[in-house]
Amino acid sequence: MSKKEQSLFDDIRLLGKILGDTIRTQEGRDVYERIEYIRKLGVAYHRDSNQNAGKKLEKYLKSLSSSEAVVVIRAFSYFSHLSNIAEDLYRIRRRRIKELEGFVGVKGHDGSIDKTIATLKAKGFSNKKIIKLVNTFHISPVLTAHPTEVQRTSLLDAELDVSNLLAEREHLQLPREILRNELALRAKVTQLWQTRLLRFTSLTVQNEIDNVLSYYSRTLLIELPSLYEDLENLLSEDELNPVLRMGHWIGGDRDGNPHVNEETMSYALNRQSKTIFAHYLKELQLLGKELSVSTRLVTVSGALLALAEQSGDLQAHRADEPYRRALIGIYRRLLATMDVLAKQMLPDYPAATRLGVGQAYLTPAEFSNDLKVVKQSLMENNGELLVDQRLKGLIRAISVFGFHLATLDLRQNSDTHEFVVAELLKAANIQAHYSSLSEAEKQACLIDVLRDPRALKVPNYSYSDRTTIELDIFTKAKSIIDQYGEDAIKQHIVSHTESVSDLLELLVLQKEHGLFRGTLGNGKLSLIPVPLFETILDLQLASQVMSDFYAIDGIKNLITASGGVQEVMLGYSDSNKDGGYLTSNWSLYCATEQLVDLFKKLKGIRLRLFHGRGGTVGRGGGPSYEAILAQVPGSVNGQIRLTEQGEVIASKYSHHEMARRNLEALVSATIESSLLDEVMPIPESFKKTAEQLSTFSNEAYRKLIYENKDFAANYFLITPISEITQLNLGSRPASRTGSTKIEELRAIPWSFSWGQSRIMLPGWFGFGAAVEQYLSVSGSAGKKQLQAMYEQWPFFKALLSNMDMVMAKVDMGIAKRYSKLNPDQSVSERIWHEIETEWHRTVSALELITKEKQRLGQNASLSRSLQHRIPYIDTLNHLQIELISRWRNGDQDASTRLGIHLSINGVSAGLRNTG
Repeated sequence: MSKKEQSLFDDIRLLGKILGDTIRTQEGRDVYERIEYIRKLGVAYHRDSNQNAGKKLEKYLKSLSSSEAVVVIRAFSYFSHLSNIAEDLYRIRRRRIKELEGFVGVKGHDGSIDKTIATLKAKGFSNKKIIKLVNTFHISPVLTAHPTEVQRTSLLDAELDVSNLLAEREHLQLPREILRNELALRAKVTQLWQTRLLRFTSLTVQNEIDNVLSYYSRTLLIELPSLYEDLENLLSEDELNPVLRMGHWIGGDRDGNPHVNEETMSYALNRQSKTIFAHYLKELQLLGKELSVSTRLVTVSGALLALAEQSGDLQAHRADEPYRRALIGIYRRLLATMDVLAKQMLPDYPAATRLGVGQAYLTPAEFSNDLKVVKQSLMENNGELLVDQRLKGLIRAISVFGFHLATLDLRQNSDTHEFVVAELLKAANIQAHYSSLSEAEKQACLIDVLRDPRALKVPNYSYSDRTTIELDIFTKAKSIIDQYGEDAIKQHIVSHTESVSDLLELLVLQKEHGLFRGTLGNGKLSLIPVPLFETILDLQLASQVMSDFYAIDGIKNLITASGGVQEVMLGYSDSNKDGGYLTSNWSLYCATEQLVDLFKKLKGIRLRLFHGRGGTVGRGGGPSYEAILAQVPGSVNGQIRLTEQGEVIASKYSHHEMARRNLEALVSATIESSLLDEVMPIPESFKKTAEQLSTFSNEAYRKLIYENKDFAANYFLITPISEITQLNLGSRPASRTGSTKIEELRAIPWSFSWGQSRIMLPGWFGFGAAVEQYLSVSGSAGKKQLQAMYEQWPFFKALLSNMDMVMAKVDMGIAKRYSKLNPDQSVSERIWHEIETEWHRTVSALELITKEKQRLGQNASLSRSLQHRIPYIDTLNHLQIELISRWRNGDQDASTRLGIHLSINGVSAGLRNTG
């Protein structure tokens, strides 16, 4: 172990000791010794390759009763959680050390704005030019929920306390301080041990909304404005445009989720608004305490005095404190604004009744302008330092969060839109058989409707429930935009977009509800129509669909008038499930390249790509900084949105410095990709090779997944997918239709289940077969070509780097044990042989191309992390297999069920990016 890693080892050892002591105290010495025995066997088996220890471990775990297994699983799961805390803190510590060492020239940490701005300046960019370009950017991480979210907010809060206490130890010197800290740590670990890891009831959409909003008070409300401030300081700029903003899907994403409706939309905006108003009011109260400035000592501006007079505060003891009086008036107005936006939005504030009622702000800009009066007065009267302390951050927060906090996206499947429009057309006696029309006929019909100012909806007509629910969604969207402003809801994603009519149907529904004002040739939309291209075929047709859409007379003018941005969403998850890892990534690359070429010709319309990435590599996961830099040249251009899901949100945004690092990486990568896009044109030979590899890979993948009649049934038996669907993880069903067909299964539980069984198939299968087949026809020249692609092409390097990360977490020995869960071993063995053979091909291919014999040879941080945790994850896997076997064989008692579900939580925590 290197000297720099000693602190990590010390933290893990301390937390492990405290956990062990807690278990001994809470559960007794016998239980503690049982867990220690298992732990030592697991470590000996994994780290020392002690086969005898492995046999002893397997035999001992089988001998445990289900209730005994539950305690072991809890212990090993909590060790994974505590290890995560120590490792996150270690990464923060290492980054601080690098910052303290100081940056010289363009040296520094990749993904830091310091290095990015230094690099730009070294290449001749002036502050003025950088500011001009960055002010046109739009960067948005979009937080979403999904069916494999395993973290509870109660646990996240306690784990954050553990992290803070662990960090505090670096600065303690007195024995009594160290003792007090350790006692506090022990109390927190005891709290964790006595807290349920799982929910007893299913999450509602409202629960998911509340969970994701908790990250704002934890980190985002502070770190986002702070990042802007640091970037402005680096560029010597007073105020950049709000180019980095948050987005949400929860409450508006109704694709396949029957629990999302107009009520969840209202709840989402109501709770979002509550969250940001609570922050503003708290900051105003603190600002009022700090700005105790007296006119007996300093002068103030006339505008500030006028603001103080308007407050209505007549308290004699504040007569010489105009800043406090002005802030009281602002506070009163903000309270009134909350009441106007939504009744009972916040708990009663004692100050509210004492201060009386103010006049509501009509817009966030009015609120900001009042604070800018305060700021300007301070700046003019030797109060610059008082501005920087809190006021500047509050003003920045308003520009970023407004009164709505984050933009809520709407999403629905194109099939539902078609159903609703068909019913509207039939009821209006315009077209009785819309769904039976050809694509050309559908377009002609919809264009006629869009050019007709009359509404389709017939008064007093009895529409179906499905149509009524959808129409209510758009009615509510109009109401929310009117209340909270145009940034409250800005995009509407159309899932499974296959044709132009899928987009035109959305325009018709907007027109029906006042969200499309004017006509097709001379109108404006409230919601950007965002096609989501998901399957391999959809991706291949993406540019053609968009080209045909813009070929319609009036569409370009409409989008130009509506902001001039066309957002296109690319689906990583479903394309992977459809075609496999390599084909999915190559199809996404090609679709991106074609879309970039198309929008270069559509002058006046700016392309913004929305990347539907998940936690796993198979769903587009991996480091965001590297992923953005590996995009097609010219595709970022200052515009990017990407989804952040489930446990990835927890890992990125639970801790202040982790949140800062991840937000900073998004900004840095976007700036670098947009302004330093000096990549040489990719050789056509590279693209031709990638196309060949994709074809070979897709053939191998589909042969196993879709052409093998036994695969689906075997999959449901050799992974814990059936048990996962019973967990109270999220509000969305795991399958779109409830069927067991792979096509209908959502991509998220698909990836999650493969991760649990340690096969990780979506992150690598098909690559080895592709390389083998390619080399069989290209020989040594092909080998050199693949190595050159890895060394010179960021896309291909990132592809293999992410695959390398996945394969480091694969354990074919454990995976083999999962394969034995299928009672029909003849089927299971046959399919397992195909998987194992492809695994060996892929390992060989990866070693050949990267010239690395060890997994994670170029990722020491992750390699070190896995060394600490894998023995514990392995044990959880072994117990999960044993308990699943018992459950499926009829031992369906509460302890067995609980043990299975706890093991799913523990494996997920240990592997981290599994959903």
